[in-house]
Amino acid sequence: MTADELDTVLRRAVRRLATGVAVLTVWQGDDVHGTTVSSVAAISRDPLLVGVCLREGSGLAGLIGDARRFAVNVLSTRQSALAGWFADPSRPRGMAQFDHLEWEPDAFSGAPWIGGSLASLGCHLTATVPAGDHNLLIGKVVTARDGEGGPLLHFTGRLHDGMLRVLPRETTHPHHRGSRHDAFSAAGS
Repeated sequence: MTADELDTVLRRAVRRLATGVAVLTVWQGDDVHGTTVSSVAAISRDPLLVGVCLREGSGLAGLIGDARRFAVNVLSTRQSALAGWFADPSRPRGMAQFDHLEWEPDAFSGAPWIGGSLASLGCHLTATVPAGDHNLLIGKVVTARDGEGGPLLHFTGRLHDGMLRVLPRETTHPHHRGSRHDAFSAAGS
């Protein structure tokens, strides 16, 4: 396998990670901005931390670095058009990008919380960690609200509705004898 073929296989495999889709927002001085991301993760329960990756040199990352505050709007399946809107580099800048949607400022960060989101988080930036061609922004969750619906997912380069189905406990619990997961629980100990 050539280096180019290996690179293609590696990238294709990583695209198999299903991730939630969110719109990251910030309001710093006169600047208001949002962008679609599919790289938000819960990092810690105590303190409650989330992480999000933004491209190195991103204008949004710079604004968040200055503000030290930002918001994460976790999109629901009903908000796929919003994901496209905030991913479009030709959309208007500043407040105009929020003109066509319902939003309110987060009490902590001041950043737009988008109406209809599955969840919105107001975060205090605690660290920025260089990670290849991106930066990992780590934020402590200070304010939050939750909504209703299913998650909008990013998988293999496309958006998917997050049709979720709870699996029976006996198929997922590692101590259930006779399940096919016994080998996994022993290997992961």
